[in-house]
Amino acid sequence: MSFHRARSEEQREVRRRAILDTAAAMLDEMSVAELSLNGLSRRVGLAKSNVLRYFESREAVLLELQDVFMGSWLVELADELASEIEAKAAQDVRAGQLAEVLSRSLAREVVLCDLFGAQGGVLERNVSVEVVKRYKRAYLARLADMADLMCRHLPELGENAQLFCLMSLLSAGALAAYVPPPPNLVAVYADEPALGALHMELPDALRVAFTASLVGVLPRG
Repeated sequence: MSFHRARSEEQREVRRRAILDTAAAMLDEMSVAELSLNGLSRRVGLAKSNVLRYFESREAVLLELQDVFMGSWLVELADELASEIEAKAAQDVRAGQLAEVLSRSLAREVVLCDLFGAQGGVLERNVSVEVVKRYKRAYLARLADMADLMCRHLPELGENAQLFCLMSLLSAGALAAYVPPPPNLVAVYADEPALGALHMELPDALRVAFTASLVGVLPRG
């Protein structure tokens, strides 16, 4: 891909979108940790210094992508919840259905979970105050949308909905780091199965985590 110098705001936006789209495509091939600014600049066909005219760092690119991916995921999640949660079922039934749908949905979002896992320790560190402010505003808005979605199907969550959503995303980021296990662990589990007794596939691990979280925040009795 080659570019002429962007001279208008419209051209600049096309350039920004090309950088984001290229980074998104790269994340289908590699982890967040493996994506480098040098690799991104080569793939998009720009000098590294030119990429930095549009995004101040690799982390700034990834934070914006996280917002884009999260928005798309919430649209899909809304449809799944609407079709699979029984509106008139008892609270515990709806809570179980919500945990099931949410865990299955997030487990499919491998890249988004990887970004959640890198958020606090990596992505929020090599960016300016202004970028962090912009990102945090967007993230809180997405979190509020997610909380509204949870309350639509489980209104008993009440003011705890946003806390449940936050802990769910943090759990997804942390648990995704263990799945799939690296080759050496696979070999260990094959050689000595008892050592893998607590290993779970990501959808199962997320469902357990979300169910435990709901038990803690839902009213009893």
